[in-house]
Amino acid sequence: MRNILEIEKEDLLAWFLTQGDQKFRVEQVWQWLWGKGVENFYEMTNISKLLRERLNETFSISWPKLNKVSVSRDGTHKFLIKLEDNELIETVLIPEKDHYTLCISSQVGCPLGCTFCHTGQMGFKRNLKAYEIVAQVILAKKFIQEHGLARLLRNIVYMGMGEPLLNWQEVKKSLVILNHEKYLNFSKRRITLSTIGVLDTLRLFGDSKLGRLAVSLHASFSTLRTKIMPATSKWPLEELLLALEQYPLEPRERITIEYILLNGVNDSKEDALELVRILKGIRCKINLIKYNPWPGSAYKPSSEERILAFEKVLWDHNLTAILRKSKGEDILAACGQLRANVN
Repeated sequence: MRNILEIEKEDLLAWFLTQGDQKFRVEQVWQWLWGKGVENFYEMTNISKLLRERLNETFSISWPKLNKVSVSRDGTHKFLIKLEDNELIETVLIPEKDHYTLCISSQVGCPLGCTFCHTGQMGFKRNLKAYEIVAQVILAKKFIQEHGLARLLRNIVYMGMGEPLLNWQEVKKSLVILNHEKYLNFSKRRITLSTIGVLDTLRLFGDSKLGRLAVSLHASFSTLRTKIMPATSKWPLEELLLALEQYPLEPRERITIEYILLNGVNDSKEDALELVRILKGIRCKINLIKYNPWPGSAYKPSSEERILAFEKVLWDHNLTAILRKSKGEDILAACGQLRANVN
């Protein structure tokens, strides 16, 4: 049987019409699937028993499964999720002051090979389908509810495994479901997509108005960026910066620039001054991220002294810079540490 979660809404509508049902039935089913995350058709109580039986005879509902949960001493939860083909992905539930942020994956592994990223070292297996992306949110919401956790899930960040803009069609479908008021109802302001700057689809995301943009920059000099992030050679820094200048933003909206500080690599005063220069004319704020090492990593985190000196240069030149606090490092759930395995 076909998994109904993989079926396009238009195709399901066509099936209903061939069954002699009315158009509104597809919306009812969609609300049960994407709004409530039901696991069988018999939970769809506003649909006739006969129709539920026909759905059950024709389709399956096969959600990804929560395989393992790791809990950090700071309250971060890392979910190991098994997909229908037995591939594994990781998703991270991050506690904030009064809410949760969920860091979701868009690919199994990652094709970019960034040298400082644990995920980048596991290689690329495949793109996630839209329902596999949305399922991470639904599983997290159910986990919060079933375990009586005090905070609500408020923010979604596409910052887990993979490069979202290399899987744009499926990511876009997932964003539509997350945004829809009758389904998961997350506003654009609460969704952030992080990319290294895939120029082919960057503007498509901007024009979609389905979320806010974060750019993984991590170096202010083009040669260094290509060295530590080899895939960026396809999208030169100069072209990326021009695209960011022209990126469509709402009046008070800013692009988030992400910058991981690697000791002795990209954390000097010269690096900071060059960052000031290249970001001139781009409406942005900067998230400075202390490097989170992982077994076998070749880099070390910058010292607090170097981090504060780097941050000061940015503030002295009127750039908003915030040192992002890492969470979940003890369970390899912090930025750059994800690498799905069963251990």
